[in-house]
Amino acid sequence: MFLHKHPYPPFIQEDTTKLIVGTLPPPRFSTGELLEKDVDFCYGSYYNSLWLKIDKIHNLNLRFDNSEEAVQQRKEFLIKHKIGVCDIVESAEREKIDASDLGMKNIKLRDVVGYLKQYPNINTLLFTGGNSKNGPEYFFRKHLKAYGLKLEVVSSEVPRIHRFVMSNEYETSHNAMSQSQSSFRNDKRIIKTVSLTSGSGAANISISRLPLYKQMKAKDANFNTFDFRVMQYQEFF
Repeated sequence: MFLHKHPYPPFIQEDTTKLIVGTLPPPRFSTGELLEKDVDFCYGSYYNSLWLKIDKIHNLNLRFDNSEEAVQQRKEFLIKHKIGVCDIVESAEREKIDASDLGMKNIKLRDVVGYLKQYPNINTLLFTGGNSKNGPEYFFRKHLKAYGLKLEVVSSEVPRIHRFVMSNEYETSHNAMSQSQSSFRNDKRIIKTVSLTSGSGAANISISRLPLYKQMKAKDANFNTFDFRVMQYQEFF
């Protein structure tokens, strides 16, 4: 049994407004056996293609290799655009060493709601997949139940959009005499979630069945599933 631990801590800044939420990177990122075009950072798999789409949208000319420069390019982009990353799975066990979400067992989740309370500027969660079993939205729904919260539908069109209401609970401490003094606030806050089409190859089948994709393909024979994802992602990245 392989214990698949997430290799990266959440990447969140004080002014982060959007949070990318996935599951786990491929096991090679935990064992350090990166491929030539992999980047040693969140969503660093060249074959995941998230950064390929972001590169296309913003014309960043990103490096795709094991260099520290490639890592810094991605961090700088996230900081500039107030985007963070907090995958929901901390660890899982696997009988087969692969990146399949369905292959995960004895799953330990991260406290994403806890991070939302810690960083009150976050107003949007970007799931890198939908509500299929062991996907990020699927786990997040289970996670919300522990807090007595649930998602409400905003739009059922792809990408599906939901929202939930939570309270901010935090303390501030200062007074005119610079003496420590705590005051408690409890503010209601609406968080939007967007379930983006997964970057996996398996998702290509579902994309090809979408009426919008068929419409775009009919207009341009060269239009493909990567183009469709770029078109979808550019609204949120």
